[in-house]
Amino acid sequence: MSTEVERQAEHAHTTAWIASVLRGRIAAGQLTPGSKLSEQSLSASLGVSRNTLRQAFTTLAGESIVTRIPNRGVFVASPGVEEVREIYRVRRTIEPAAVLWGRPSIEELDAMEAIIRRARVARDAGSVPDMANANQAFHEAVVALTGSESLRELMDRVLAEMRLVFHAMASAPDFHTYYVDRNAQLVKRLRAGENELAAAELRGYLDAAEAELLAHLEG
Repeated sequence: MSTEVERQAEHAHTTAWIASVLRGRIAAGQLTPGSKLSEQSLSASLGVSRNTLRQAFTTLAGESIVTRIPNRGVFVASPGVEEVREIYRVRRTIEPAAVLWGRPSIEELDAMEAIIRRARVARDAGSVPDMANANQAFHEAVVALTGSESLRELMDRVLAEMRLVFHAMASAPDFHTYYVDRNAQLVKRLRAGENELAAAELRGYLDAAEAELLAHLEG
């Protein structure tokens, strides 16, 4: 009996690991909306069975990161208007609270400023993917201020969905540039201990980003 329980636990761990790997690839922009996920190549490259891979797909489908199409396969999702609204409902709940209640260390603030420097270099070079990467890293750092592993895991899923949304903004390359200085202002507020102002400004920031995304998608 104990051996069977151990096998089930190992299987569950492997499934979660596969989902995490694929989620990470999506968040990093390595898998783009609409791309097909090949069971054969993924099971071979990850060294897992197709059955285990399918269970990971089920996990990601539940997170709206992949879509199953009968008789065609599994594809990376292409979020629409309702998905964007849901993403920002989650973000408005988590991120301002992280800023309001978090007590970041000097090291954490320095790390956030290092991300902003990367974003500015990318902005000056006109590199949209690098700006998107820096933006993802910055908001991951914001949620890390909570010290909650559960919230960090939730944010990983949200960021994977956000990366898919960013692809819809390819025709609006200036989208990310507006938020580089806003991120810098947020860190400035936190260094000054102005957490309430930082949280209020972040809510406005998220409202503006959502409105721009929705206008683009609906247009």
